[in-house]
Amino acid sequence: MVVVAERAGMELDELLCLERPALNKGFFRRNIRDGVITVDGAEILPNHRVQEGEVVIMNFDQDTLYPRALHAPSVKLEVIFENDDIIVANKPAGVASEPERWAAESGSMAGAFLAHALGHEPVNDEDEDSLEWRPRLLHRLDKDTSGVLVAAKNLDAERVLRTAFEGAAKTGAHDIEKTYLALVEGEWPHDDEVLLDGAIGPEETLGRRERRRLGITTKARKNANRMTVLPDDKKDAKAARTRVTVEQRFRGFTMVRCSPETGRTHQIRVHLAHAGFPLAVDTLYGRLDDLKLSDIKSRYRPKPGRPERPLIDRLTLHALEIDLPDPSEDGKRLVVQASLPADFQRITRQLAKVRPYKT
Repeated sequence: MVVVAERAGMELDELLCLERPALNKGFFRRNIRDGVITVDGAEILPNHRVQEGEVVIMNFDQDTLYPRALHAPSVKLEVIFENDDIIVANKPAGVASEPERWAAESGSMAGAFLAHALGHEPVNDEDEDSLEWRPRLLHRLDKDTSGVLVAAKNLDAERVLRTAFEGAAKTGAHDIEKTYLALVEGEWPHDDEVLLDGAIGPEETLGRRERRRLGITTKARKNANRMTVLPDDKKDAKAARTRVTVEQRFRGFTMVRCSPETGRTHQIRVHLAHAGFPLAVDTLYGRLDDLKLSDIKSRYRPKPGRPERPLIDRLTLHALEIDLPDPSEDGKRLVVQASLPADFQRITRQLAKVRPYKT
């Protein structure tokens, strides 16, 4: 590959990501460091800034060394905001943010963003289409959570925003502010904002006595990836804080607005469950794997011969809004909101109808 004038000055790994969209930066960096990818025949570092006329040689066997290509989900990417620096999508429930190790062929949001940039499904070969920009996913949502998902469109934006995301996740710095809507079991007792402040870590680190002392009644399951609120002095405990306010009340359920100040694994789900108000649908921390009309409406009788379909059958959690710095203009903020998906609207509409809240 001969470096053209338009690509001169780019870092080598960035150039390769644009010229070979089906492959990822980690793959290129490994092969550059191993000397498999060279510039003018010489071994070089991944951040080498290429010059016009230099020759990049990729000397590897495509059939044996190429990683698996990203795949886009069947649903079209719903872009809710885009400028020269970022692209924001409304992620549907049921689609992983990044490819799953055990289901690499399934579509992911990373694949959806790449397909959007390419204009077609990415392929696992030397794609003839090079990119003007390559999407770089900045954070993740659980597979069964819907809502706002952000990707950077260039290296400068990625560096600025990744630093902001990492600071917010670890220390609670307010460079990034996220807002979620969560439908929980039970009637939230507070009218004012409440701060749920409890360190979070893997539940498997607790022994039987500790589980009993902390009031954890669920059975320990190996490899379940369950997290829990831990004592602050526990080795794997990481500080976590979530602000909660009431959005809408129903009889037996509450829609709450959650603003995580940190970004721990399953943070909102764990904090709400620990407070006694698990998500209405959550197979890991709650009781139910779906909500049907018969679950919320007394004396409901389904029509004979027709199985009842759930109103919602995934996590009752939606990433509603994100407030982040504009990477190209100091002091300016970007606020993007994702509309509620159909299943969330359906369950709240039915709850308002058959479970209206009465003071």
